[in-house]
Amino acid sequence: MKIIHISDLHFGKVIHGVSMLENGDQPDWTDKFLALAADIRPDAVVIAGDVYDRSSPSGEAVTLLSRLLVELEALGICVMLVAGNHDSGARLAFAREILARQNIHIAGRHAKRMDCVTLHDTFGPVHFWMMPYVFPASVAQLLGDADIHDYDTAVRRWIAEQDICPDERNVIIAHQNVTVNGKEGLRGGSESTVGGVGQVGYTAFDCFDYAALGHIHAAYPVGREAVRYAGSPLCYHFDETVQPAKGPLLVEMGEKGDDLSVTTLHLPPLHPMRVLKGETEALYEQLLSDGTSSEYWKLVITDQPLTPEISDRFQALAESRECILMERHSEYRRFTEIAHAPDNTAMREKSVEELFVDFYAERGGGQMPDALDIDLLHFAGELLRNHPADTDKPCEVDDSLKNRLIQYLMSQEASNI
Repeated sequence: MKIIHISDLHFGKVIHGVSMLENGDQPDWTDKFLALAADIRPDAVVIAGDVYDRSSPSGEAVTLLSRLLVELEALGICVMLVAGNHDSGARLAFAREILARQNIHIAGRHAKRMDCVTLHDTFGPVHFWMMPYVFPASVAQLLGDADIHDYDTAVRRWIAEQDICPDERNVIIAHQNVTVNGKEGLRGGSESTVGGVGQVGYTAFDCFDYAALGHIHAAYPVGREAVRYAGSPLCYHFDETVQPAKGPLLVEMGEKGDDLSVTTLHLPPLHPMRVLKGETEALYEQLLSDGTSSEYWKLVITDQPLTPEISDRFQALAESRECILMERHSEYRRFTEIAHAPDNTAMREKSVEELFVDFYAERGGGQMPDALDIDLLHFAGELLRNHPADTDKPCEVDDSLKNRLIQYLMSQEASNI
């Protein structure tokens, strides 16, 4: 039996103000996926949660999912879909009974009897158990068991309630934070769950021949080869660019007890994400020579503050290549040498200047203060470090600092005219 396993579509995702739907990324992926499905003709496509990015998706996101399901049904492919933590299970499962007649099966809510779909091949039946995102409180109420307080216990108790035949092949579709001895795998910055929250041990799925997992955006096995995350179809954060190439998983099942075959089917993104990190001039020259286009960029300058002039220069280059400069900042730290002043333990971690620069960049979308601002802060920092902490005597301001303060105030006044 051939199964295509996907998850974490996040239809409607917006990254740094850019809609992955309106800018064509998610429709392009959908087109490529449908072409792939038409070529492979799997027996089933399983979607392991987070179909939408929000519990109240836009009309465009709903339309895109509708097109995906309609065209898979037209190919004669069975579809099984569970709700993730980003989805509204009730909304997702609307008209589920009617859709089930078209071989589109959606599990959005918890019921004591888990939704199960059975398909057949030459080796007999394969039972697909559908587990929408589990909250301990809802399973405790469902089973009438007040001792259920954590995710691991909730998943194990709910599975134990099912009538699973161990002599036949069983697949579970689940959207959870599955770990090995509490150790989590490679996360991406777009994942909302904080590390350590909602962990479920992979042995909870020991009775299944394959566990099709969603929730983590990287693709990898957990504990054993048959417990797997498919990962998200596209990079939804620049942190995810370090993950292996993304793509649907083709799972081929033989007879009960035989090893599975799992293959990643790479689908190239419409706009690849790229982190550009290095010294300003070298980085600019590299971009001039490589000729890449239609990408999403994150710019990280390492040799100087990110001035408006530098930012505008890279912005213009991005626009000329039909790229989008989504994120920009500098890792340059001018004041590292004074960050550990031995006579000032309050500044042991960072200097006044560094704290100001960090605050300025955070509030300014990554843009660094200009040279005048930094020089002014340097003078102020020196005064603070050299002024005794146990005296009420005011700081003495020398003429050079007074002149800089006057220059700064005049420049601010001029900019507001």
